[in-house]
Amino acid sequence: MPPRDTKAPLDDTSKAIIEQLQVDGRRSYAEVGKAVGLSEAAVRQRVQRLMDSGVMQIVAVTDPLQMGFLRQAMIGVRVSGDTRTIADQIAEIPDVIYVVLTAGSFDLLVEVVAEDDEKLLDVLNDRIRSLDGVASTETFVYLKLRKQLYDWGTR
Repeated sequence: MPPRDTKAPLDDTSKAIIEQLQVDGRRSYAEVGKAVGLSEAAVRQRVQRLMDSGVMQIVAVTDPLQMGFLRQAMIGVRVSGDTRTIADQIAEIPDVIYVVLTAGSFDLLVEVVAEDDEKLLDVLNDRIRSLDGVASTETFVYLKLRKQLYDWGTR
């Protein structure tokens, strides 16, 4: 979710709404309202404001393995030139699900979800390493996912 310029005020009630939806994004506004002490209509309005401002989004989270994507990797990218330009180009690659500009030994961290090793190799060689300005890459192939949470940010 890209950051937006406008910020919704996050009072305790908004945080409580977010927490309710982090547990179950399909929870009805009436159920959320009971849990946080608001009417269904008030919850609906707050949720819409939170989504419009970019504070949150409600999405279906899938398991890549169950969806047929057998290879996941994090790729560290070193760039010569404008890191933002390369980040924008990499972000356009369909198999790339995450791009972040960093300070440290890599200029970018890029997460890829691919059907198999051959597809990962194609993304790495043909799409990322071939970009002008990519100086080097280092690939960290995921062997097993131990923990992935989406409930941070409200405490």
